[in-house]
Amino acid sequence: MDTKTASALHRLRLISVPEALSFPALLIFGSLLSRISDINLVMPLGALHGILFTLYLVQLADVWNRAKWPFKRVAFFFLLAVLPFGGLYGDKLLKRYEADSVIAARGRAEAAAEA
Repeated sequence: MDTKTASALHRLRLISVPEALSFPALLIFGSLLSRISDINLVMPLGALHGILFTLYLVQLADVWNRAKWPFKRVAFFFLLAVLPFGGLYGDKLLKRYEADSVIAARGRAEAAAEA
């Protein structure tokens, strides 16, 4: 993988944690708040969650294109994004993929410098 692929993985990692926390933290909090008080934050918090989810999907598609991931892996990361707190596990996996891609890119750069 090249540095652009590693960068795409990093961007996906950056959005995965806020997206993973946005469903339980924002939507459930907003729903509970609207039930116990007159404050209704479900629509704005839902919109924020929708924006984060859309950004996650755009970044996932970018990683799929750059890293040439198999469809099963992309579907698995999509499923993790749908599950509450699933993105936290996805972040752990993405951290490993990102580290592997950076190591591979550095190895290729060193091999090219030696040649």
